[in-house]
Amino acid sequence: MGNKQMHKVLVVDDEEPILELLKYNLEKGGYDVKTASDGSKAVDIAKKFVPDLVLLDIMMPKMDGVETCRLLRDIPELQKTFVVFLTARSEEYSEVAAFDVGADDYITKPIKPRALMSRISALFRRDSKKSSPSSLITIGELTIDRTSYTIKVSEKEINLPKKEFELLYFLAQNPNKVFSREDLLQNIWGSDVYVLARTVDVHIRKVREKIGDDFITTVKGVGYKFSLN
Repeated sequence: MGNKQMHKVLVVDDEEPILELLKYNLEKGGYDVKTASDGSKAVDIAKKFVPDLVLLDIMMPKMDGVETCRLLRDIPELQKTFVVFLTARSEEYSEVAAFDVGADDYITKPIKPRALMSRISALFRRDSKKSSPSSLITIGELTIDRTSYTIKVSEKEINLPKKEFELLYFLAQNPNKVFSREDLLQNIWGSDVYVLARTVDVHIRKVREKIGDDFITTVKGVGYKFSLN
């Protein structure tokens, strides 16, 4: 438990029994845990606590999980933070909404603690594998720094949520190579997360809105590539 690498987890749910169940299992698994019973409290705690992972209920009074996630993603210190949605609903629209605001994973209730713990471990494991020596990419006026999760275009710093950043970084590491949506889902979200192909299009659109249209090209009927002009 005195492990320097102890990850910090913020659990957000309006149901006290779920908060207690998750807090108990996470602490038993060696995580540093804080809880919040609504979205606005979660945002306040997250600013000070700076969690590595937020487990976020999608259906809450006052502020729902989607809006809470949007606010969390606007906090620069939380660019590297994982957000995993918890929900009793399996409708496609709520899943799309979750990934649109930058969710990393999506777990339906009732929550099985053992399965949840293994999903969390897989997220942190995948993240540690992505850290590589070639953490700085400079192409023309674009600089991508994997260590600090920062992007500069013509010396102007731009903040991207975690998944948008990883998508851009992955494409930039493989310039002029075309990737299908399925390739990108596999490499960015992983095989253990079910994500709709449309999620890739949404993330590409958001990246283009922030860095301009010059870098990522759509190859009709195939997918996307990072273009070296």
